[in-house]
Amino acid sequence: MSRLVVGLTGGIASGKSAVTARFEALGVTVADADLAARAVVASGSPALAMIAERFGAAMLLDDGTLDRARLRAHVFADVAERKALEAITHPAIRELLREQCEQAPGPYAMAAIPLLTEAGGRAAYPWLDRVLVVDAPEALQLARLMQRDGIDATLAGQMIAAQASREARLALADDVVANDGLPEALQAHVERLHAMYMGMATATS
Repeated sequence: MSRLVVGLTGGIASGKSAVTARFEALGVTVADADLAARAVVASGSPALAMIAERFGAAMLLDDGTLDRARLRAHVFADVAERKALEAITHPAIRELLREQCEQAPGPYAMAAIPLLTEAGGRAAYPWLDRVLVVDAPEALQLARLMQRDGIDATLAGQMIAAQASREARLALADDVVANDGLPEALQAHVERLHAMYMGMATATS
C-alpha cells in the first residue's frame, strides 16, 4: 500500500512518457490516466451506459463497445457536449487512478495525468501528495511534436495552444523535471527525485 502519491503532468511532447518509463524501471507503479480513460468506458461499465443514455446508442458499435471516433468527432464540435462527456468520465477516471495508486505495492506510487492542470489541478485530485511537472521549452515541444506526429508547425502550435500554459502547469509544481537536455541528465534527475520520494514515503510510515 503506497504511503505517498505523486501526480506527474506536463505539456504535449514534453517527454512525460520518457520520465514515467524511468520511474517504472526503478520499480515505481505508474497509474496512467490515458489507460484509465479507456478502462472506465469498457464494455459493461457504468460510464459506458451513461454515455449511451446521454449521447445516444449510435455512439456504440455493433458489439456494444464505444465508437471512439464518432464520439470524439461529436464532442470536439461542441464545447457543451465535451463538458457533458467529461462530467461522466472524469470522476470515474479519478477514482480508478486513486485506487490503483493506493493499492500499489511500493512505498510511493505515481499518477500520470497529462491534463492535470486543465482538469482542475489539486482541487480535482486532493489525494495527490506531490505534483511533478515535466517541463520543456515551447520551441522544443513544437519540434518534438512535428517530428513525432509528422505534422506542420501550424497544427503543432494549435495543439500546444489548446492546452494550459506552461506557466499554469509550473504553478502547480512541487517538483520539476527539465526535459530539455541529454537522456543521461534526465536519468540522473529521475534518480534524485526517486530517492527523495522514497525518503518522504518512509518518513510518513
